[in-house]
Amino acid sequence: MNARFHRSLVVRLLALSVLISVCSIAATAWLAVRTTARAIRQEQGQAISDDSRIYEALVARAATHRDWQGVQALVDRLARETGHRVVLTTQDRRPIADSADVDVDAGSGTGSGRRAPLPDRASATVDALSVDAGVSGSRGRDRIDSRAVGPFRLTSAERTELTALAQRRVNCLNQIPGIRATTATAPNGRPRVDAPGYTGSRCANDVLDRPTRTEARALAQLDTLVGTCLSRRGSGPVRLAPDLTWTGTGSRIPVDDQLVSSCLDSARREQLAPYVAPAALLFIGSPDQAAAVSPFDLSAPNRLRMAAVVGSVLLLTVAVTVGLGLRLVRPLRALTTAAHRMKAGDLAARVQVTGKDEIGRLAEVFNEMSRHRAELERLRTEMVGDIAHELRTPLSNIRGWLEAADDGVVPADRALVGSLLEEALLLQHVVDDLRDLAAADAGALRLHKVPCDVAELLQQVVTAHRGRADHAGVVLCVEDGVGLGTVDADPVRLRQAVANLVSNAVRHTPSGGTVTIRAHRDDVTVVIAVADTGGGIRPEDLPRVFDRFWRAEKSRNRGTGGSGLGLAIVRNLAHAHGGSVTAESTYGEGSLFTLRLPAGGGRRR
Repeated sequence: MNARFHRSLVVRLLALSVLISVCSIAATAWLAVRTTARAIRQEQGQAISDDSRIYEALVARAATHRDWQGVQALVDRLARETGHRVVLTTQDRRPIADSADVDVDAGSGTGSGRRAPLPDRASATVDALSVDAGVSGSRGRDRIDSRAVGPFRLTSAERTELTALAQRRVNCLNQIPGIRATTATAPNGRPRVDAPGYTGSRCANDVLDRPTRTEARALAQLDTLVGTCLSRRGSGPVRLAPDLTWTGTGSRIPVDDQLVSSCLDSARREQLAPYVAPAALLFIGSPDQAAAVSPFDLSAPNRLRMAAVVGSVLLLTVAVTVGLGLRLVRPLRALTTAAHRMKAGDLAARVQVTGKDEIGRLAEVFNEMSRHRAELERLRTEMVGDIAHELRTPLSNIRGWLEAADDGVVPADRALVGSLLEEALLLQHVVDDLRDLAAADAGALRLHKVPCDVAELLQQVVTAHRGRADHAGVVLCVEDGVGLGTVDADPVRLRQAVANLVSNAVRHTPSGGTVTIRAHRDDVTVVIAVADTGGGIRPEDLPRVFDRFWRAEKSRNRGTGGSGLGLAIVRNLAHAHGGSVTAESTYGEGSLFTLRLPAGGGRRR
């Protein structure tokens, strides 16, 4: 039965594809406009970032050098990396370095004269003692660059000594639980120990904390300069700490923090001036643009072109979607037809697999399901026949003996009653086995788990089957493993499972053979193995030994006895206990059945 047109997969795919295409085209147009605007904003932002980068590099150069000698190489590198023209001049606009003129003699103001004219206004003033916060993006109140240290720069020997002391403190602090200490180096070369969250005095070192000789001299010079400035303004002197905090000395203690800060700032500039490069003007030129970005044109010809492109995209989308939809629907219709055939009872219904995509995989799964259903139907038919046979045999025997007794052919003595009782017990055994299997299939097989002594349970099974084994001329023995202990199991069901394995082994072992029960335990499982020296199982039959009503002999005779349900019950009981059972066999030599259960109980000591 075909689906209605508006519910067809082709129509749905077509509608979805058209919607996606329209949305994609609209989104592309919107994205093009937004991208253009964003590109312009990014270009502006990049220009600001480049200006800040150039300025920072030149300020760092000025803070660590006494003059601009050799700055041309830095200017050329910044120009290459940013794509801007970089020009550095003195305050009276004499050239120091120009990325557009390789003939500039840095510091002399001479060049080839091939430079383009500079704008009237400089981009910034490069002065390590007066940093332009608007260009550098600095948020601090101190406008003196932190890299300008002047006379506070430590000697090589002092740096080596303080670095060793700092590392020793770090090693000491890292021994405190929860503390992670690290070192950082100040611009003047002094190491600093950072230990977040630690406020104690352990691992302190006076030598590391107090100023070095170089710092003490520079600090004394700065004290003098600040004191002179304060004295000129009618205030008393102060004493500066290494971190440039101050305390008053003398009778006239200054109370105006702003006055002290002003004098400290001017004193620092005076002290650092000989150690930094003189202030210079910075000019940053924009790179040449190949062409200006044209605005988005919505003229009539462009609108016509856009409509043509949109129509082409929609037409292509419709064609591709219809083609793909038909290719998808064809195998789905075949699957629907095969499913209706299977519903009508045709278990041979199959679908041709034409691809390896999702539809092809669906067809494979459908064929597997069809084969599995056919196999289940075959097994069901065989099981019904096997059950009828197993029930008919003892019933026929009982009826035959009763009719013979009724006709006077055989006397109704104890022998007859015993024979009838034996057939009745066999009939009850078959019914009980079927009931157990039905309960296991329905998930209604209830277990009453208690700690069971494994060795004792095995001895009980051997005792119960000793008479039958002796009668068959089979030696039945158990090898008691060391430390078997207990296992959490239903003792009745576990005894039934082991008994079925032993009964099966005795039944298929000829006179003079041996059936051996072995058991051992590890940390995970308890293993019970039943080995016999019978005729074994053919390799092709081994996978079916746990199937219901399956026997190695193909005929329905009772040459070896049994209902064909014992091993199937063993498998279900093992699974119900959370374990497993396996079979191994060498044809002509014997078989080994191994029952594995979770080692939930205690180990015998």
